[in-house]
Amino acid sequence: MAKPHRRCMARALAGTIAILAVSLSLQLVADADREAALPAPPLELELESIVKVPPELRDTETLAPSEAAAVVEVPPAVEGRGVLAPLLEDEPSGQQEPRAEPAAEVPSMVSVPAEPIVPPPTTRLTVTLDWYLNPQHAALLVARERGMFARRGLDVALIAPADPSVPAKLLAAGRTDLALGRQPQLHLLVDKGMPVVRVATLIATPVSGLLVSDALGSDSGEIPLEGLRIGVTDGDGRDVVLASMLTELLGTAMGLELVELEEVGYSALAAMREQRVDGLVMHHRFLLPRQLADEGVMTRTLPSEAYGLPAHDGLILMANRDRLNGKRDAVRRLVSALEEAALWIVNHPHEAWQLLETAEPALADHTGRDAWNDIVPRLALQPAAVDRGRYLRFEQFLLEAGVVETATPLERLAVDLGTTAP
Repeated sequence: MAKPHRRCMARALAGTIAILAVSLSLQLVADADREAALPAPPLELELESIVKVPPELRDTETLAPSEAAAVVEVPPAVEGRGVLAPLLEDEPSGQQEPRAEPAAEVPSMVSVPAEPIVPPPTTRLTVTLDWYLNPQHAALLVARERGMFARRGLDVALIAPADPSVPAKLLAAGRTDLALGRQPQLHLLVDKGMPVVRVATLIATPVSGLLVSDALGSDSGEIPLEGLRIGVTDGDGRDVVLASMLTELLGTAMGLELVELEEVGYSALAAMREQRVDGLVMHHRFLLPRQLADEGVMTRTLPSEAYGLPAHDGLILMANRDRLNGKRDAVRRLVSALEEAALWIVNHPHEAWQLLETAEPALADHTGRDAWNDIVPRLALQPAAVDRGRYLRFEQFLLEAGVVETATPLERLAVDLGTTAP
């Protein structure tokens, strides 16, 4: 049994010696190679070398199950904002960087000049007055001077007539756009077939009356009217105002036959001053008596509504019914300006009078100043509005008095431009 063991030991020793001999020979060969190394290349020679390092490969199959990492699949990248971007933007974030404002585009040069600003079209309207300019025309004057017409695209010309009976004739002939008058006058004109219609009211109470010399009064206060010379300026003053007042004062419908009538026109003051007449039918009872008093002529005033004449509009604006449709919008704007002016006058009566004196120096006298306080409360604050009952009652009064032959429907007498057209 000892012989086989010795043989194994001998074989192992022989293998070890062989291995040592091989290692010694290899060491000798390496030393010889180092001694015979080739010289380094010159520095001017540039060598391109690319080193590729392969990614680390891990084979999970070679690892234990507990050591293997789970494989996570990453979805492909999505171009654009994605579906979550809008939701994330709504949430406030303190670390969000401010967004840069886009730079404004500034033109470096202008090759074409800017188009000029074209003003809005202006409509011209002519208004023929019933008399020379006076405080009763305050709404028209204030609307003109304070630019209320201009802001509504209107150029309004105020024209004093050559004769007090002319305005209605010019209006019927189409030679003026609008004309001032009185409600009693309107009823007579329409009854005669003239195409006129009331579109606004400037003075909402009667301002007419009978002016007589104070020297005619008796101790009892009664005035002997029979046989007097009465000056008249127009048809409605004679046939409506004076006729109805004489009927009340004299107790007869034939009162006009008991007085002497004289046409005086614009010379009414001169006729009274020169005593050519004993009295006047007037439509400016707050002006003429004061003017005569300044000249030393004392008078007495009998208000028309106190002696038989129903309440009526003292000063109205009339239009030609046949031509109104073509100018309805412009006339409506004018009436709107009159409403604004009347309200401003009532709120600022002192400033309004100063404005009138500056615009029309002829008004700057004691007569106008004294009359101003009586006229302001009578201005129509709703010029477009029609008092239907007032117009119907007055028409019925004229019909019963025999002044008109047939009753005229309201829509032919007056329209309200503040509402839809009838």
